[in-house]
Amino acid sequence: MASSTKQQSVFTRVAMAVAKAAGKPATFAVVVGVVIVWAASGPAFGFGDTWQLVINTGTSIVTFLMVFLIQNTQNRDTEAMQIKLDELINALQGANAALLDLEELDEKTLDAIRAHYTRRAAAARKKLGCEDSPEREAEGD
Repeated sequence: MASSTKQQSVFTRVAMAVAKAAGKPATFAVVVGVVIVWAASGPAFGFGDTWQLVINTGTSIVTFLMVFLIQNTQNRDTEAMQIKLDELINALQGANAALLDLEELDEKTLDAIRAHYTRRAAAARKKLGCEDSPEREAEGD
């Protein structure tokens, strides 16, 4: 594990640590505590503009930074999952290797591939005698 940590950038290590900490119940409890202290301090500050500005500024900064950290974490998770799926496709005998790396294709190409597999699925259901009817599709909504 130490060798993989050395390969990660400082940003990646920080993003992973913050994302992990942000998802813990203790972190939620601390944030709730901060909000309670802020709300309780309202009378002391006369519920003034500065008092409101403190919470607004704090939450805006945290939200702004968390968007980037969450996106970074999501991007890494998605990329790792795609690599694992590509490996599974690659390892399966008879699997369609054209499906590797689909996430890199444009929407038009993805739509064409989806249509191909939708037709194959419909033909397989028809062969089994369980065709999708418009009534069944409406019930599923």
